[in-house]
Amino acid sequence: MSTYRHALPQLSDRVFLTDGGIETSLIYDQGMELPHFAAFVLLDDEAGRAALRRYLQPYLSIARDAGLGLVLESATWRANRDWGERLGYSRNALADVNRAAVELLGKLRGEYATADGPVVLSGCIGPRDDGYQPESLMTASQAEEYHTEQVATFQMTDADLVTAITMTHTGEAIGIARAAQAHGLPSVISFTVETDGRLPSGETLEEAIKTVDEETASAPAYYMVNCAHPTHVDTTLIAGESWNARVRGLRANASTMSHAELDVAEELDTGDIEDLGARYAALREKLPRLTVLGGCCGTDARHIDAIRRHCIA
Repeated sequence: MSTYRHALPQLSDRVFLTDGGIETSLIYDQGMELPHFAAFVLLDDEAGRAALRRYLQPYLSIARDAGLGLVLESATWRANRDWGERLGYSRNALADVNRAAVELLGKLRGEYATADGPVVLSGCIGPRDDGYQPESLMTASQAEEYHTEQVATFQMTDADLVTAITMTHTGEAIGIARAAQAHGLPSVISFTVETDGRLPSGETLEEAIKTVDEETASAPAYYMVNCAHPTHVDTTLIAGESWNARVRGLRANASTMSHAELDVAEELDTGDIEDLGARYAALREKLPRLTVLGGCCGTDARHIDAIRRHCIA
């Protein structure tokens, strides 16, 4: 059974950490092969599951030692119908890996969670198309029908919520939020932005958040931004009005490069670790409700610990 599905602890004023860039860490730090950037393939055997545990354990230790909560995302960003078909997975096989991903997180929660450091399990949902340059945009009804399959699987696990990571346009975000609501699951919508602070679709963060809230009666528990450096969003976020209070989470890239530059980069850019932590702290001074702090591409446990040190007095 889920632990926090009906009362997410990260909705308090306490800081919660997340992990970093799972795919980049697995590829560059552990030498794993991830076809189509799909980490869920590692759930098929014990060696792969051990690699996922090795990746997650440092974040669990950082949070536990600091007495902080942690939101753990399942390794299922690519575990939807289209990407699964590319990788030779049937729908039943996809359901199996989605369940296995949450089961792995549940076992780690049993080992690391404390009264002062709750561990929240999130079923991660990724975009149907490319997370940087989507070839087509979905309507809300198309997205709800499409993503219901994965949401329904997470409903039958110990997942406390679902998080839509790297959303590129509002139609897909609305559909996921509606699917989660229909299945009794809290949802979080995490948009990605280009260097100008706009979604790949051209929508501003303000437009995107307001649109999803209007079309879903504010169904998402909160919003996040991921796969962008703080310099891509800092001006946008602090210039907002009431809408920016809906943004509780930031999972930034280590690099200041654009998505187009990252797509063709041959080496991992881990950026300036201390500067990243300081930028998180500066944003939190302006946005005190920014309490879910983690990383995305190019970040690892060093980045998350720097964010912790800069943001927790």
